[in-house]
Formats: sequence, C-alpha cells, structure tokens
Amino acid sequence: MTAHQTIEAATDESGAETLTGAEIVVRSLIDQGVEVLFGYPGGAVLPIYDALFNEPRLRHILVRHEQGATHAAEGYARSTGKPGVVLVTSGPGATNAITGIVDALMDSIPLVVITGQVATHLIGTDAFQECDTIGITRSITKHNYLVKDVADLPRIMHEAFHIATSGRPGPVVIDIPKDVQFGKGAYQGPGEVTHSHNYHPRTKGEPSRIAEAATLIANARRPILYTGGGVINAGPRAAELLREFAQLTGAPVTSTLMGLGAYPASDPQWLGMLGMHGSFESNNAMHDCDVMLAIGARFDDRVTGRLDAFAPTSKKIHVDIDASSISKNVRADIGIVGDAASVLEDLIAVWKQRKLATDKQAMDDWWRQIEAWRARKSFRYRPDTQFIKPQHAIERLYQLTRDKDVYVTTEVGQHQMWAAQFFHFDEPNRWMTSGGLGTMGYGLPAALGVQLAHPDSLVIDIAGDASVQMTMQEMSCAVQHDLPIKIFILNNEWMGMVRQWQQLLHGERYSHSYSASLPDFVKMAEAFGCVGLRAEHPDELDDKIREMIEVKRPVLFDCRVTKEENCFPMIPSGKAHNEMIMAEEARDLGSIIDDAGKRLV
Repeated sequence: MTAHQTIEAATDESGAETLTGAEIVVRSLIDQGVEVLFGYPGGAVLPIYDALFNEPRLRHILVRHEQGATHAAEGYARSTGKPGVVLVTSGPGATNAITGIVDALMDSIPLVVITGQVATHLIGTDAFQECDTIGITRSITKHNYLVKDVADLPRIMHEAFHIATSGRPGPVVIDIPKDVQFGKGAYQGPGEVTHSHNYHPRTKGEPSRIAEAATLIANARRPILYTGGGVINAGPRAAELLREFAQLTGAPVTSTLMGLGAYPASDPQWLGMLGMHGSFESNNAMHDCDVMLAIGARFDDRVTGRLDAFAPTSKKIHVDIDASSISKNVRADIGIVGDAASVLEDLIAVWKQRKLATDKQAMDDWWRQIEAWRARKSFRYRPDTQFIKPQHAIERLYQLTRDKDVYVTTEVGQHQMWAAQFFHFDEPNRWMTSGGLGTMGYGLPAALGVQLAHPDSLVIDIAGDASVQMTMQEMSCAVQHDLPIKIFILNNEWMGMVRQWQQLLHGERYSHSYSASLPDFVKMAEAFGCVGLRAEHPDELDDKIREMIEVKRPVLFDCRVTKEENCFPMIPSGKAHNEMIMAEEARDLGSIIDDAGKRLV
C-alpha cells in the first residue's frame, strides 16, 4: 500500500484530503513531477522518510554527505532543466548543505532544499541539532521559508517550485519543524493553492529597446555576441535562436564558462571561452568590439578583467531576465529585461522584418583581424613523448568520446580550465561545472545527478587529485545505486591552480599546496567496489581511456600528468583583455606581477 493510498480515505468537511505534514511534502513532490530526490536522513526529517517508505513514484538517492546531495541535485538540474530536490535533517544536515546552496545561487541552478527543524516550541532553546536555518540561508537563497503551520505547507511547497524555476532560477529552502511534519492538514494541489507573493518575472523584452538593439547591431563594424549560462537556462529553444541570430548577423560568438555548449564549438563563428583563461581571439575581440550583445551573462570579474578597461570603445546591449543584473557591474547602453529565448526570437523577427544586415566590408575586415588572432593558437602547448601533458589527456579524452552521448562535470582548478579549453561542446546542458563559487568537490556528486537523469549516457567527471578528495565518499553512493560514472583525475600531486598563482605571483613560495600523501586511487577504487585504472605514459593513454569507457561500473582513472604545467592564456589581476600572458611569455615571471608584486589573481 502506498502513502498515497493510505491517506486517500481521510478527508475534511470540504472533501479535501487530510494528510500529515510529512505526507503533504511527499504528495507535493509527486504533483510537481519530481522523480528523484537526494538526501540523508536524520531525526528531524524521519516523518518525511517514513512517508517515503512505501512511495514507489519517488526515487531517493542516499548520498554520503549533505554537500554531495546538493551538488548531485545541481547536476541533475543543470543537465535536464528540471529542479533538483534535496532532503536533509536539521542542524548539521542543513549546514552541510550550505555550500551547494550557495553554489546553486551563484550559478542560477533551480533547487528545492527541504530541511528538517526541531519542533516549533523548541526553536530558540538551543535544542539538539537546532540551528537557525532560515537566518543562515536568508542571503544565499532566492527565497526561504520556515513553516510554522501545517495548513501553510501545501502552498509553500508549490510556491517554492514556482520561485526556484521561474525568472532567474535559484535555490529555495523550506525549513519544516518536526511537529509540523506530524500535524494534519488539508492538501491542495499545484492548481488549487493561492500564492502569497506577487512574483511574476518579466519574460518579454521591451519592443522599443529590442528594435533599438537590432539597429545598433546592424550598424556595428565590429560586433560580438557574448553569451552566458542564462541562454542554457532559457532552454534548448534559446540555443537554437542564438545560432540563427549569429548566422543572420555574421558576428563572432564567445561565452562564459557557464555558457559553454549554447553555441556549437565546431562552428567557425565560435571564438571559444573568454575571460581569465579564455582564448586569445575571444578576449581581443571583446576588447576591440564596437557593439557587444550580452545575453544571459552577468559580467563576472573573471570575465571582465579590469573594469575600466573592459571593451572600452563598445556600446553594450545587456539582455537578462534578472533586472538587478542590468548595469550592476558594467553599465549597459541598452538594457533589456527578459528571457533569453523570448528576446532572441523578437530580435530575429525585427531583423528580418526590417531587412537589416551588417556591413559586409566591415565584417570582412573584422573577421580578418579575428583570424589573425586565432592564428596565434593560444591553447597550444609543448608536446611530450615521455610524460602525459594534462592538455593532451583532455584532448584524447575528447577525441575518444566525441561519438558518444557524453556529459561532462568538473571539479575546480587547472583541470577545469583545461577541460573548458580542450573539451568541445556542440549542445547545451552537456557541461556541468561550478562557475561563480568555484567549489572544489562539485564534480563527483554532480556526475551522480547527471547519471541518474541520463542513465544510458557516458558521464565523466574531469577532476583534480586535490579537489576530488573533498567528496570522494560519494563513490560509495555511485556503487550502491549502480551509477557508472567515470572520474578522470588529472593527477599532478599539487593543488594546481594554487601552485600556479604561487609560482607567478608569490615568488615561487609554495606554501602548503603540494599533496604530500595522496591515496592510491586505484586501490581506493577497489575498496569502494569500483574499477581503478592508471595511465603514466602517453603510449598507454588511449587504451586506458577506451577501457574506462567500456566498463559498465563506476571508474576512478588516475591519469598521472606532468607536475608543473601551467594553464594559459592568463589575464593577470588588474589587467585588461588585451594584456593576456601566453605560455611562451610566462618564462619572464616579472611581466605578470603587478606594481606591488603582491596582488592575488
């Protein structure tokens, strides 16, 4: 007998079903179309877990740490466009989830995080496993709730999903005291509740501003399309419209780290990622453009470099569904509040209706300049026949999986940047990484969520030896739930990005950045019940990657790479886009240290 069947007979005078608060949570999740939730039980959520016991329509994934639950939910959400759902207990359960909640806020990932709380009469008494979850999460969520009355629970549950998924997506926390979970109240479905807020985000852009933007782009001599994660959040249609508009205008396209895949990397108009470790051509084109169309990007500091030197001669059109993002970091000449897909659709309509076109001679000249920058081959590196270069490892991983249905997650560090540079995406929702918060430990649990959403696909976490250890325990989760994720570790025995900054900016003083006692990852894999592989020489790399792909179990791949390779190009702190340091220039370390010689990247 399911929880649904158990409670159907109980109704109030109006005929509405009377359920416990715990049952209301479960029913709400089902009615919201939730199929998977990630969690870890504890005393303050046991009534909800009891309601889940006989509910076959919800698959619960038992993680090994609550941070793993939030990152797994992020991977699920990012790869599907659906909200990720998390269930954790009070106190340490909630605080352990904090990192993933902030990560989701920074990267605009829709999450609904349900936390248990001590009984209402105990709140404020320093009860066992009590913490002020609402206070802690107020600044790191899109919205949060403390449910004090079971009668409010149906509305809050459905409202949370609406807020998390509409407008600029983000995390919503619902904190539910234990007595509210035991209490009984009338259940209302998504179409029956009356929302207590007036949250109706604007999706249609202002027509006059869209027309003005179209005219400005048509008159540009050096336009560029600067895209971000908002294009991916707007759904597959937005990516299709971006491609159409790029073809209509002939403009080059670049992207933030979070926007990779919205525009096909195989297209000649693609310049690659821009920003601190972006391509030479994308950063120079951004610096020299005269009209910039920024869609679903928030002008993050890792993209802009020195603000007063960012695209200094350009007119800037900023399209974002979040009105607060317009002119927040960089002043927009034309600000358009709206959904990326809707605004692109209207831009295309205006372009065609008015028969607009860019100046052919000017665009030819612009592309000649871009091709000259592209000829610099800014991602090139010195090959090595004796040792595996990390760039080579990513290149081979890409080549050997490009015919597969592949999804990629990453940890954070050098390997993340090399993955962005050397693994190419032609479709959206294939690349899951921690952008805004830069969370080490993100990639492994995120891969769990992606694999759950796409059980027949190849899911690879490109990892670093330091970062992957932060959530390594989730390999046990992968084994328990038969999730054949592949963890491809670029093992250089350093905290690579920290070491790189210490080398270039701190006089080669390597303070606590060397991993002196790494585990044997192959033996660790075997201890977890996974498959462990190791490659130490370039000649064995391809065969080991093929073996990893063919194995239908979770794999830890220890790819031993050169220890002191640096990630270039690199825009140093306080520098403009046209002041990148290339690999061949980095031998002169003094050239990238600022006047004080101390400022961090």
